[in-house]
Amino acid sequence: MIGRLMLSPATRRTASMLRLRLPSAPAATKPAVPKGHVVGRRFGDKANTTTDAAATKAQAVPSAAVKEGTASAAKTSSPAAVKEGAASAAKTSETVAAAKASEGGSSSSASSSWWDSAEFWGRCGALAGWGMSGAAIYDALESSPELISLNMTGVLLVYSSLFSRWAFVVKPQNLLLAGCHITNVAAQANQLRRAVEYKKEHGLDEEVNDIMVKAGATAAAGAACVLAGPAVQGALVNASLGPISAVAAAEAGPFTVHFWAPMSKWCISGASFLELDRPTEKISLAQYSALTLTGLFFSRYALLVAPINYTLCSVNIALFGSSAWHLGRKVKADFLS
Repeated sequence: MIGRLMLSPATRRTASMLRLRLPSAPAATKPAVPKGHVVGRRFGDKANTTTDAAATKAQAVPSAAVKEGTASAAKTSSPAAVKEGAASAAKTSETVAAAKASEGGSSSSASSSWWDSAEFWGRCGALAGWGMSGAAIYDALESSPELISLNMTGVLLVYSSLFSRWAFVVKPQNLLLAGCHITNVAAQANQLRRAVEYKKEHGLDEEVNDIMVKAGATAAAGAACVLAGPAVQGALVNASLGPISAVAAAEAGPFTVHFWAPMSKWCISGASFLELDRPTEKISLAQYSALTLTGLFFSRYALLVAPINYTLCSVNIALFGSSAWHLGRKVKADFLS
């Protein structure tokens, strides 16, 4: 009876009138689960041992990978690894910056490298020096001994002796220049021998004796300076005499070959200036060509070596002027007149 009452039409209409109409909630979207997955098996389905084991193993693989990745990340983030990574990054950035700087400055360095190269100007100066040695050898083979200037030959002997030492100690070292000056010492000594023999044969013993006395005095003074120089320098430096001690301790000061080599070149320039009216027939074209080029190249070379040598620069400017004057007179007399 109760069942008939509940299922009667009147009861259904009443229930329909009293029912509340609520907004329908959107159906929850369930993630797609692979067929045979353990989670996808509904309650009441028969368990498949083989499928369930494979599914469980498949689920375990991603979890292990995640754990391994986490451990690897933790290992990578150790202080040593971080330091190594930072050093590698810094090195890479330095390499990139150097490459950019090299690209940016390649054009400018290519155009100015020869001008700022001590090696380039040193080689040019050495070649000019070899020309001077070659001129002495040429004059010994072809020219008469009467054309040899004893004053200039003696100065060239001292000059090449000092510069052969200077070329060994200057930075960068110039062995090509040292070799040419050693050769020039031998060549000028031969020229001196020829000149002395010629003057003795022609009865000019007094002039020869005068030259030999001057040469002996110069050699004695040089030996005394070499032997006493270190002791005098140490005394001046330790005396704390202000500028005097500073000059005595200077890298290119008066107790070093960096000072005396240019001073010997001042003697060459002085000899040229004292003989500005020298007869052109007594001027060696080869020798003064080499001296002119030497003055030109060394004017720049002196500013690129270590220590910078302003004395050497100034004397080469003077040497270039005096030698070019004699060379011009010789060329004009022999080829243009």
